[in-house]
Amino acid sequence: MFAVRLVQLIETHADKLSETLMHKLKDAEECRDLVSKVPAHELKHRTYEVYKNLTDWLVAKKSWEVEEKYIGLGARRARQAVPFSQFLFAVHTIKQVLWDYVLMEGLLEPEDLIGEMELVRSIVQFFDRATYYAAVGYEQAQKAEPGHAHLANQAVSR
Repeated sequence: MFAVRLVQLIETHADKLSETLMHKLKDAEECRDLVSKVPAHELKHRTYEVYKNLTDWLVAKKSWEVEEKYIGLGARRARQAVPFSQFLFAVHTIKQVLWDYVLMEGLLEPEDLIGEMELVRSIVQFFDRATYYAAVGYEQAQKAEPGHAHLANQAVSR
């Protein structure tokens, strides 16, 4: 059960992973608005929650739970006027920090990867769903609040 041990190790180091992510986001030009518009404690809490509860997100949570959580998060970021591209960059950076940690710690050798492709598939599927549902939340928030229509117009004009 290598996959179970790996996920437990990630959950155990959730705080370290979250700190690493916060540094990457603060240093990234691609997240300038996100970092300035979302309180640091909120960003850290959200990312910590993903890493700390990875088993739940990958195994126990149903699709509708991911949908509910990330539609809400997407709508919140839209109301905070965070450009969608920066939100996506942050989600992808959460995933990248996770993979960097696994590789840096030497936790995943080629023979392990071959036997644990289901874990890889589950992680990718979770982040893809989270991104999709966050996009739905953004769209719903933009429709509900006409003042946010400029966010969509900015994206189209770039």
